[in-house]
Amino acid sequence: MRTTTPRNRSKKLDLGLWTAQGLLTLAFAGAGVWKLVTPRAQLAEILPWVGETPPALLYATSVFDILGGIGVLLPALTRVKPGLTPLAALGCVALQVSAIVFHLSRGETDVAFNIVLLALALFVAWGRHRMAPIAPRG
Repeated sequence: MRTTTPRNRSKKLDLGLWTAQGLLTLAFAGAGVWKLVTPRAQLAEILPWVGETPPALLYATSVFDILGGIGVLLPALTRVKPGLTPLAALGCVALQVSAIVFHLSRGETDVAFNIVLLALALFVAWGRHRMAPIAPRG
């Protein structure tokens, strides 16, 4: 029987955190850029809320998505101010909680993807703050 040592557990946790950070970056930054570059009318066909809310909501959430996506990865990757990574992850948590409340208030019950992103962001916030923080350069 193979046992997991604290060192192996740390490597597995670190690998899981890096994977989660990469997925969050792809999801948030990718969605943010997509929402910014796709014409609003075309987005409204895919995301009905876009056509039913002020344009400022679309643009604000797009910018927050991009910043959150970059923030969960870049500080940790470069080791420049890596303490920003768990804070960015908490920002992504706030975005997802807001998105879930927004969609449910509109009667849209398909929030499974939001819940997955919420869980990943919570994992990164917890992991990079408590269990496997990244040491700053220097």
